[in-house]
Amino acid sequence: MDNLAAALASGGTQPNILGPVVPLLKILCMCMVGLLLTHPRIGVLGPDSCKLLSKLVFALFLPCLIFTELGKSVTPKNMRDWWFIPVNVLASYLIGCVVGYLVAILCRPPPRLFRFTVAMTGIGNTGNLPLSIVGSVCHGWNPFGKQCKQSGVAYVSFAQWVAVIVLYVFVYHMLEPPRDYYCYIDELGRGEEIIDQEGGVQEEEEQEIQAAQMPDFVEAEWPGVKDAGTEETRTPFLDRIFRRASFNERRDPVVEDHERVRCLREPRVVRKMRILAERTPLQHMLQPPTVASLLAILVGSVHYLQSVAFGEGAPLEFFTDALTILGNAMVPCVLLVLGGMFSGGPAKSELGLRTTVGICVARLVVLPAIGIGVVVAANRGGFLPQGDKMFHFVLLLQHAMPSSILMAGLTSVRGYGEKEASSVLFWQHIFSVVSLAGYIGIYFKYISYI
Repeated sequence: MDNLAAALASGGTQPNILGPVVPLLKILCMCMVGLLLTHPRIGVLGPDSCKLLSKLVFALFLPCLIFTELGKSVTPKNMRDWWFIPVNVLASYLIGCVVGYLVAILCRPPPRLFRFTVAMTGIGNTGNLPLSIVGSVCHGWNPFGKQCKQSGVAYVSFAQWVAVIVLYVFVYHMLEPPRDYYCYIDELGRGEEIIDQEGGVQEEEEQEIQAAQMPDFVEAEWPGVKDAGTEETRTPFLDRIFRRASFNERRDPVVEDHERVRCLREPRVVRKMRILAERTPLQHMLQPPTVASLLAILVGSVHYLQSVAFGEGAPLEFFTDALTILGNAMVPCVLLVLGGMFSGGPAKSELGLRTTVGICVARLVVLPAIGIGVVVAANRGGFLPQGDKMFHFVLLLQHAMPSSILMAGLTSVRGYGEKEASSVLFWQHIFSVVSLAGYIGIYFKYISYI
């Protein structure tokens, strides 16, 4: 007991057996503060305050952190050395989707949630949570040296662009509402009164107002996501493009117009792929964190621009220092918001207990173990920078994260699977405290041999 107290009292200033646990304890404490501040009896952070704080993180603090840390570190040579970071993200998504397909087959979710199960298992968080873990690990003793935070944030940020492309090009269409589900919702009508078994009457609008009393989990990483959904995004379009309509079904007027105009100039497959690209919401890709990543890569790629913006005596040093101060607020603020999202508890889900458990086990236990094998194999193959412990640590973290919160945002845009996504994310983040503690301990042991 004395050793335990001494380890905690040391504040992480020296290596000890609690080294892997202390960063998560810090994160947990900040989340608990956010949970308490959003409690109705305390009421310091109400739903509106949480949304405002989330918008500040999304539009200001996170872009500032990404730009300053990535801009300092990235160079043309470094980008050549870091090529495996986006490859590792793609590998984690591909392996995750394969495992998710097996989970869907074994757990047998409702048919309309089959693709949802695959996506929620396969797509991990590469944004706020890895940055928070890196910031917590680098605060105090760590095995990564003095450049711990700068290198860690740069590596995590360098993967942002590929994650965004995958989410909006592939996952967006994968989460398309099934055609039967859309027809059922269309016939039922939005805002129509729902009659319960006792004959009582409840309106959807009243339920939405009650749900709005608590902070929304899906807005933790994408504020205002519910305003991004339109009738077009909620309409199943992929199914109608790549499957011939029967004689009894009405053809999509958009597809029909395109076919009339270009039927003599384009092959059928090319025409369908072009129409699909036109229906992909590319405008959502240029979010503030993504823009900050691209600007940092641009500045770092040009030595003159980097020397003007970063370094001692740089003409714009005062400006980048101000951005650094703003960026330092990202980790505590995002953890307060994340803690506030838990105050509403898990949403009601039609996914089923077996499928929910299957997704959590696959995402938090199976995929991190596979990720260790991927990183070890890449290291033995000579694909990774030698001796860079933080590089290995970030690669391993990319396989160990819970499902991406942006997945919940996309379900909101698509109008399909919102409650199921919120429920899965809630339980994943609860149990990830235990799984990450164990795997970070394994990661620390692994990098000690590098």
